[in-house]
Amino acid sequence: MNKIYKKMKDNIKNNHFLLIVLITIRAYGIYFLNKLCNYKLEKIRFYKKVGYKLNLKNPRSFNEKIIWKKINDKNPLLPVTSDKYEVRSYIKKVLGEEKAEEILIPLLYITDKPENIPFEKLPSAFIIKPNHTSGTNIVVENGHFNKKEIIKTCRRWLKTPYGLEKLEWAYQPIKRKIIIEKLLREDDGNFPKQFNFYMFHGKCKSVHVIFGNKTNNPSINFFDEKWNFLSVKKPNRLQVLKIEKPKNYEIMLEIAEKLAEAFDHVRVDLYQLNKKIYFGELTHYTASGTIKLDPSSYEIELGKHWKIKPKYWKNN
Repeated sequence: MNKIYKKMKDNIKNNHFLLIVLITIRAYGIYFLNKLCNYKLEKIRFYKKVGYKLNLKNPRSFNEKIIWKKINDKNPLLPVTSDKYEVRSYIKKVLGEEKAEEILIPLLYITDKPENIPFEKLPSAFIIKPNHTSGTNIVVENGHFNKKEIIKTCRRWLKTPYGLEKLEWAYQPIKRKIIIEKLLREDDGNFPKQFNFYMFHGKCKSVHVIFGNKTNNPSINFFDEKWNFLSVKKPNRLQVLKIEKPKNYEIMLEIAEKLAEAFDHVRVDLYQLNKKIYFGELTHYTASGTIKLDPSSYEIELGKHWKIKPKYWKNN
């Protein structure tokens, strides 16, 4: 039976069209079941991930309010700023052309036809992403890549929905494209430090710093907005007791505040490479509402900073 199941699984994986169909059916199936059953599947997922029951009538914790936002908040800026391409226009509008160009990662190519990607004109290192997802990419280094596999993967990205089964509304209206950007790397080959600014009503209340090898359990440190070290951890993640405050920290904080003004909550992700600031993304649904922190009380404290506003509630 196991051999039959494995063979069937391999056949589906190798059948590009069938794989896309099954992924799409599953996503829409879970989405509509949640809608019909008062978000029962989402409540089950939530409990399994964080260990307590989801309260949508009176959300208190940070995670509960993320779930509430996924279901209720229809701010028209959410799809714009979740789109890895369109967010560039938003940044230029908020920060101005000159400042935006300073922090935006150089865009090498954009297309909705992967077969047209001019691989021969690209540098030896780059990163390929769909504009309508989070955490999905292909990293190319030293000019080593399989053109056929990249095109195949990009086509699958363009044809499959993202975030639907987790009720992440902001990704659904995005017109799907493939973007190629310059690859940011430290001299030692590691990714640059990532600074996640947790913004509530335009003000920072927490900063999570991710550094080291992203593919091999990177370290995460937690600070408050004044760079005071917090004894907060993510399970199974390393923590270094001391990180020096970046000399351009106040500039990063100012950028984060400007980009967050339009939202009751957003996570502003910035990189620092060779003392230069780069924009990462605006994250509206951190961990899709299932972030685990130690102590767990800190997640409640984060939730207290977030006063849910009715302006873009779906029933308005």
